[in-house]
Amino acid sequence: MSKRMMFIFNPKAGKGKIQGKLPEIIDIFNKGGYEVIIRCTQGPRDAYEQAKLYQGRVDLIVCSGGDGTLDEVVTGLMETHSKTPVGYIPAGSTNDFANSLFMPRTMVGAAKNIMKEVVYHCDIGRFNKQTFAYVAAFGIFTDVSYQTDQGLKNVLGHAAYVLEGMKRLFDIKAFHMKVESAELNVEDDFIFGMITNSRSVGGFKNLTGRNVDMDDGLFEVTLITMPANPLELNEILTALASQEDNTDLIYSFKSSKITIVSDEAVDWTLDGEFGGSHTEVEIENYHKALNLYLKSTKGEAF
Repeated sequence: MSKRMMFIFNPKAGKGKIQGKLPEIIDIFNKGGYEVIIRCTQGPRDAYEQAKLYQGRVDLIVCSGGDGTLDEVVTGLMETHSKTPVGYIPAGSTNDFANSLFMPRTMVGAAKNIMKEVVYHCDIGRFNKQTFAYVAAFGIFTDVSYQTDQGLKNVLGHAAYVLEGMKRLFDIKAFHMKVESAELNVEDDFIFGMITNSRSVGGFKNLTGRNVDMDDGLFEVTLITMPANPLELNEILTALASQEDNTDLIYSFKSSKITIVSDEAVDWTLDGEFGGSHTEVEIENYHKALNLYLKSTKGEAF
């Protein structure tokens, strides 16, 4: 075997299903001509550290877990300016990134897909000095992913996020912000915002709009203002459900770079993980920065 691979997996993601699939997955990689170095993540940031350690020493890094595991690997590679290609076997509860790119729905199917070695050049986001794969967000519901217990995720799957999110409905907080970009400059009170490169967020497809390309150099930006009454709240929910930009309560546009300044420190989430508290953030699109082994399976069954 002339090629080497680092395979990193989160044993707790998605009810730990990957543990029963490991022999078959490794066999697929071996048949694809790879000598495989296997790493079971030992805790938070381990995938990040391993990606930094092995980039440049292997021909391919494959990771399996939720979007947070993918985020760690991508961050490690971006920080070292590595061009090492990445393969992803989704094993989380929502798998927004995988769904957005029409990846195979089974782990074995994803492994076979990686071995086709077709490179897709995917956009990546920079958030101040941090990196994110598909979403940076603040406001109501955005802490749901990293505050939802892993055991609850494993038992209930996507429903766990919905149940946790219901607790936030009666605790809406607005943040006064100035938003600057080439496309829009606005100052308002916002309860929610997301800068995304994804067709799916929190398991909800097309929440970011119908025309999303993950390699066009542009983010989809959605900012929701504070409703003054229940009628305005209903107007916001209706617009989101219908995916139609027919309300002045939501700002929706595309941009490659955006700066947001707030009067107080705001908690952000990056790919479902806590991204810190900030009063000023600069978010920029790294156009086609990630070399992803992916052949789209849209319309195919796995």
